[in-house]
Amino acid sequence: MSEKETNQAEVEATEAVQAPVISEAQSNPEKFLKEFDWHNYEEGIEQVADTKLEEFEKLVSENFVDTLDDEVVEGTVITITDRDAIIDINAKSEGVISLNEFRYNPNLAVGDKVEVLIDVREDATGQLVLSHRKARVIKAWDRVNNAHDTGEIVNGFVKCRTKGGMIVDVFGIEAFLPGSQIDVKPIRDYDQYVNKTMEFKVVKINHEFKNIVVSHKALIEADIEEQKKEIIGQLEKGQVLEGIVKNITSYGVFIDLGGVDGLVHITDLSWSRINHPNEIVELDQKLNVVILDFDENKSRIQLGLKQLSKHPWEALGETVKVGDKVKGKVVVIADYGAFVEVEEGVEGLVHVSEMSWSTHLRSAQDFVSVGDEIDAVILTLDREDRKMSLGIKQLTPDPWTDITTKYPVGSKHTGIVRNFTNFGVFVELEEGIDGLIYISDLSWTKKIKHPSEFCNVGDNLDVVVLELDVDGRKLSLGHKQTTENPWDKYETEFALGTTHTAAITEMVDKGATIDFNEDIVAFVPARHLEKEDGSKLGKGEEAEFKIIEFNKEFKRVVASHTAVFREEEAKIVKQAVRKQEAQAAEAKPTLGDANDALQALKDKMDGKK
Repeated sequence: MSEKETNQAEVEATEAVQAPVISEAQSNPEKFLKEFDWHNYEEGIEQVADTKLEEFEKLVSENFVDTLDDEVVEGTVITITDRDAIIDINAKSEGVISLNEFRYNPNLAVGDKVEVLIDVREDATGQLVLSHRKARVIKAWDRVNNAHDTGEIVNGFVKCRTKGGMIVDVFGIEAFLPGSQIDVKPIRDYDQYVNKTMEFKVVKINHEFKNIVVSHKALIEADIEEQKKEIIGQLEKGQVLEGIVKNITSYGVFIDLGGVDGLVHITDLSWSRINHPNEIVELDQKLNVVILDFDENKSRIQLGLKQLSKHPWEALGETVKVGDKVKGKVVVIADYGAFVEVEEGVEGLVHVSEMSWSTHLRSAQDFVSVGDEIDAVILTLDREDRKMSLGIKQLTPDPWTDITTKYPVGSKHTGIVRNFTNFGVFVELEEGIDGLIYISDLSWTKKIKHPSEFCNVGDNLDVVVLELDVDGRKLSLGHKQTTENPWDKYETEFALGTTHTAAITEMVDKGATIDFNEDIVAFVPARHLEKEDGSKLGKGEEAEFKIIEFNKEFKRVVASHTAVFREEEAKIVKQAVRKQEAQAAEAKPTLGDANDALQALKDKMDGKK
């Protein structure tokens, strides 16, 4: 048999063997396609005629899905291993999906229908690699877009917190839930929503950046709006409603009345003074409030809490009267006084002038502090205007009652410098007893322009009582009177014509000054600085000086160096001295002549005619 004949026989034999198989495929194609061994065919173990192969491929195309990329198909879970799920998508081979993609569905079971996407057509073993996650994403975007367009309510799983809100899984896509869209009331604990499934409305989609924004608040706003209209329509002044504390601020409390918010101002929370509303209420607290007022649109509702109880002044006992001693707590301090709560909601003012018998200026903070428990006396009581004035100093005796005994004129004491004025110093001898030292009574020798040059506030100062006005409650004090007047001694020591040696201390306008001691500062006119050789004395130069004027009353001393060596000036000085002594011996007030002689001498020395 020739080679051609042999090949022809093999073909006929093969066709004879395959004919029944093709016939079975035609009669039951689903069974054939399922049992066909693709591996043997691909390895060349089983041969199939071209015409029959074409018929077989036609059956495949009619019965198997076209596994194109990006096409989502539905498959059936046929096997679950430790790591994968085997999915039948009615293709040439089953697909494999990692169980990690089903973490959201821990109850996955054989027979479940799942959506899948062809990720890799076939791996090294010939199995399709599928993706359930990608399929969910593709389908999810279709669902999200549809929900956004139709307003459909969707379920979402809150995965975690993020800056400004929460991350929510919606159909397998991560969406953003802003904190302001979680609820109609402020949220203080975001963690309470994590790992919870909630209903949402898709409110915004950014297709360019693949961002989705959802809202839970939008779902409840519609119901709340209906409740709000119903509540607003029934509002009346004086109506008592139950509400929940929604927010607490420094100026008041916002109350949720069931979709409508009202404000209880801090002054309407309690009849007593409070520093902050959280002293009275706390968040999420249920309480009854009364409607005090609202605007025309009833959008601004003013509520009250204290109005539900009787005003404390109405409950104030009738036995309380002027002159009674009461105990209270300092609640507010102002510059002019302190408010003391004697009973809850009942306050009295203690004016600063009623805190101490002292008359010098002081503030209320010097006597009391907020929170102090103090005793006081009722000075005035007006139940109609709900006002009460109190006094603290009335609890102690008035120190002026025996002032003449304690502080007679001429008595010496030590006081504390409390305040300055331009004309003197106020000294406190004891609480309620103040006296004034005029600036001229501070020192015998110092020329003081302002009391602050002499002493400081808080200094202890020795004083002598100079005058006492009991009716006017005034004391006149002196400090210099506590020591002898040194000018009495200086009047003899620095008498006219006496000579003293000293150095020029300072060159001043029209002359110079000399410090004879810590009290005596003498003035030397410019012409009286001339020395015997015709030159003039300069600063720091020591020389002899003759006293040509001494005025005890005005503490004025004038000296001359020229008069020491010029006889003419010296004679004039001597004559003036003799006249002054003679007048003093005769005890006649004729010192004017001596002063005239001295003035003449000064005029001559100054070049006057």
